[in-house]
Amino acid sequence: MKIQAYNWIKNFVIAPKADKIPDFRSGWTIRVHQKIQEGSKTRIQVFEGLVIKRSHNKEAGATMTVRKITNGVGVERTFPIYSPIIDKIEVVKKAKIRRAKLYYIREKSAKETRRKIRNINVDTRNEVKVAETPSTPEPEIKPEPETKVQESAKEEVPSQEEKN
Repeated sequence: MKIQAYNWIKNFVIAPKADKIPDFRSGWTIRVHQKIQEGSKTRIQVFEGLVIKRSHNKEAGATMTVRKITNGVGVERTFPIYSPIIDKIEVVKKAKIRRAKLYYIREKSAKETRRKIRNINVDTRNEVKVAETPSTPEPEIKPEPETKVQESAKEEVPSQEEKN
């Protein structure tokens, strides 16, 4: 009986939702659009933050914990990934980290957090590239554009052949 119930959940709840949910990992910054019902009206509220934890990857009870700092206070929310209240999930920024659970981020300041996480460029073709930081930026040398005064001065000066 339990196996039949699990298969039903897998086929009718997870399968349709699995196509809409992007692949994301802990350490990435995501934006979660959640449906909230207030009385008879329904609205969508956005929660953007760092994924601290993702558990039960593709199972029916898969969850993710997202953390953001609001007015100097850390706020964490745990979302069920395949819940019907989750409208969509967007990946804002990808990062390369060395741990699956980022509980140590709670004690770190924002500067230390940025130092720990290596940013990765998000490419539209789903290719992941590590961001390179140049050691010394080379200054760009731009030629000075000729102004109208200089152009008119060139035209007004007669050549020596014209003078003779």
